[in-house]
Amino acid sequence: CRDCEARARPSLERCARKTEAAMASMQYNFKKITTVPTAKDFIDVVLSRTQRQTPTVVHRGYAITRIRQFYMRKVKFTQTSWNEKLSRILEDFPRVDDIHPFYSDLLNVLYDKDHYKLALGQLNTARNIIDKIAKDYVKLLKYGDSLYRCKQLKRAALGRMCTIMKKHAASLAYLEQVRQHMSRLPSIDPNTRTILVCGYPNVGKSSFMNKVTRADVEVQPYAFTTKSIYVGHTDYKYLRWQVLDTPGILDRPLEERNTIEMQSITAMAHLRAVVLYIVDASEQCGYTIKQQSDLFHSIKPLFANKPLVVAINKTDVRKLEDLKPEDASLIDAMRDAARGPASLRMEGDDEDDLPTMSTLNEEGVSFVKQVCCDKLLAARVEQKLASRRAGEVLNRLHVAQPKPRDAVARPAVIPHSVALNRLKKADGSLKIVTEKELQGLNGGAGVYSADLRKDYQLDDDSWKYDIMPEIFNGKNVADFIDPEIDERLAELEREEDELEAAFAEEKAQAEMEAEPDMDDEEKALLKEVRGRRKELVETHRRKKSAGNNAPTLPRTVSASHADPAKRATTKRMKESLEAMGVDPSRAIARARDRSVAREGRLRKRSRSAAETDEAMDDDEEKVRKHSSKSRSVSVARRVDRADRSKSVGLRDDDERMRAQKMADKAQRKMNKRAKIGEADRTIITKMPKHLFSGKRGIGKTDRR
Repeated sequence: CRDCEARARPSLERCARKTEAAMASMQYNFKKITTVPTAKDFIDVVLSRTQRQTPTVVHRGYAITRIRQFYMRKVKFTQTSWNEKLSRILEDFPRVDDIHPFYSDLLNVLYDKDHYKLALGQLNTARNIIDKIAKDYVKLLKYGDSLYRCKQLKRAALGRMCTIMKKHAASLAYLEQVRQHMSRLPSIDPNTRTILVCGYPNVGKSSFMNKVTRADVEVQPYAFTTKSIYVGHTDYKYLRWQVLDTPGILDRPLEERNTIEMQSITAMAHLRAVVLYIVDASEQCGYTIKQQSDLFHSIKPLFANKPLVVAINKTDVRKLEDLKPEDASLIDAMRDAARGPASLRMEGDDEDDLPTMSTLNEEGVSFVKQVCCDKLLAARVEQKLASRRAGEVLNRLHVAQPKPRDAVARPAVIPHSVALNRLKKADGSLKIVTEKELQGLNGGAGVYSADLRKDYQLDDDSWKYDIMPEIFNGKNVADFIDPEIDERLAELEREEDELEAAFAEEKAQAEMEAEPDMDDEEKALLKEVRGRRKELVETHRRKKSAGNNAPTLPRTVSASHADPAKRATTKRMKESLEAMGVDPSRAIARARDRSVAREGRLRKRSRSAAETDEAMDDDEEKVRKHSSKSRSVSVARRVDRADRSKSVGLRDDDERMRAQKMADKAQRKMNKRAKIGEADRTIITKMPKHLFSGKRGIGKTDRR
């Protein structure tokens, strides 16, 4: 119905605008098209990939489900490889119906659109047939009853896939040639600001392009030197411009034009650009002015809705004034045709002079470029203003025009001092000396130091260069400085310490008075407990504030360096043991006997005598104090090894014997594994055979 159409029309217009914008912003880079291999290489790549990335070992004794899965996997993997590679080729090549019309017609001119679409369609058909073959043979493999039948089905499936690709060898070769040629095409942006240079062969198109751009197009004195479209870039009014050099065109019917000429026709038909038609006034190109005029009028329909500039070249050989009247009239006719009807002329099109130039001595080349660029800019502005979008933007804009409030004149207010200084400067009575002039008068840069205080605004100008006193809030800072501030600060700190000590004493006295039924001994004990508690709290707070960042030191080092109060001495040991009710005499004697620092050097005779006395005093027969390890001790070593372990914290020899046996038992497991101990991480076999041999499976290459 009409209502539905009216409701759907805005959405359709939005979709059309989005499509146009997408095509306008589309960039074509044909160099990224993937390489198309030949049919033989294509088959080798896919089959070798299947062989490498699928299992290859199967036995007759396997379960039939496993055998079927083995061959089904190969068929599916091969089909996936074909599908991925063919899809990549079909996606990379541009679709003729989806790209810009310029590129669409250019592909038709260069490669024959029908042949191109037929080749891509054949590859698409081959992809679909391969998918169908894989589907059918996987269905047959599900009912394979033996290894031989499954193998033959797999072989038939892969063979049919390869046969299909062999049939399309011609299409693959054609697409590879197209890809190579497309990768050499220039990168032309169909929507940017473009100057399109056209005309008869050998009239100076390539020379003009070499002068105005950084391109280097071959220039020769014979016709059709340029056989394809060349692109160059130039700058004008801080904008980047694209200049296209097209091959020469001959004046003949469209169906008789060759591929080289059709490239120029395609560019003129589809690119929104300013067309620069170059005329050779000297006729050295081999074509008369009449022939060039006839060509201009024959291709004039291609210039519709485009800015057109007719430029006269090679004026260094033949001036415009030296032309014959009939030639001059032909050129005037071309100029009038380029300007168009008077009603459609834009601003700046009323000048009567034709732009002339000489690409040999570069005379007038920049002027021709300027005329082309200005015409195209004006045409693009007119086109944008004529569009509906410009009207929508203008409707959202509002330009505010200020109106006078009243008729009162309000001139600018200039202070009297400023006006007076202006008058003094005008008559020369006031001369302002700048810092640069002062620098030149006082030794130059590096010698002269600028005076930063001379412009200080103070109550008294004599204060400008005073170091002291310093003024703050209108008061002299030096008046408030106390010369005895250090002594007073020390006195205040001492007074604070006395107050804190008095407060602590009062607090302790109050706590003692809170326990009236305690005697003096209990009060002393309570005071000692509270002092110890306070010490522990302070130690904990100190460790907590340090963040436990202190290194862990041996007890002897920590006692002697970190905290001397914790140093282990015989006196402290005696006090602690007596407090526990233990006789400390033997422990103190043993500690002093084992003290190396105070023992000094003993003569060998006295040591042996002491050992002899101990042996004589010990009448009891000694039992064996070692485990089985004692048998391996060298016979030459007669020193009692068990007596050296008295400091390990064990009570007697029986406990030492039990500890040794437990250590021997714990070591048995390590001995079986050829380990020295728990910390032995030695790997004897670096590369085990079962992990580093055989065929690699999918996802099993991380060990290599």
